[in-house]
Amino acid sequence: MVPSTVTVSQDPAGRWFVSLLCDDVIEPAPASTAVVGVDAGLDSLFTLSTGEKIPNPRHERRDRAALARAQRNLARKARGSANRAKARLAVARVHARIADRRRDHLHKLTTRLVRENQTLVIEDLAVRNMVRLHSLARAISDAGWRQFRTMLGYKADWYGRDLVVVDRWFPSTRLCSACGALAEHLPLTVRSWTCRCGQAHDRDVNAARNILAEGLSVIACGGGVRPQRESSSRTGRSSVKQEPPGATQGIPVP
Repeated sequence: MVPSTVTVSQDPAGRWFVSLLCDDVIEPAPASTAVVGVDAGLDSLFTLSTGEKIPNPRHERRDRAALARAQRNLARKARGSANRAKARLAVARVHARIADRRRDHLHKLTTRLVRENQTLVIEDLAVRNMVRLHSLARAISDAGWRQFRTMLGYKADWYGRDLVVVDRWFPSTRLCSACGALAEHLPLTVRSWTCRCGQAHDRDVNAARNILAEGLSVIACGGGVRPQRESSSRTGRSSVKQEPPGATQGIPVP
């Protein structure tokens, strides 16, 4: 295969890259009947409707001390000096190492999910608004939720998979996946809860199952994946949920 374009570039960390633009065709993956709902979080990076929890590697936290040292060293150097240029390069290399590890982890995870499942359902998260909460901004940025969605989107297109994005106002956490009842209030500190029907829930697993049920109802009923905010934000229920409250019944529990 002969590349049509070759680009040589250097990143802020001083590393050189050669990019080759080639015309290639990716074969769709074999059809599958597997479906999965994915709930994003911070304690667990992602929770699947199967009950599996993907640990959060916290890449930035692992290198936080090294990054702080490099930044302090940079702050002590005189502007315009050769030593400042070297210190700036050291800071960039720590940032590059963090970004590389995060990207590698997300690539492996998204490839696995796309290969194993025919339909993938995720939430439409407003990451730009969420990082305004200063107490969680660093952790949310380190999680790479936006990057995860981007990778999942183009890989689903490559391999012939279906990616459904449910509305961000859908109350996936507070909705009981067994009976469909809506809990009044669940603070972030509550990691497990019991519905009035008697069903005990893990907060994240329950949310992932509700996300999956919502996505499947959208596919079955032909509704949109992003309802009008007026109808969903006031009632706490998504307007695309065209099934009755018990529609989440029947989702397999591992």
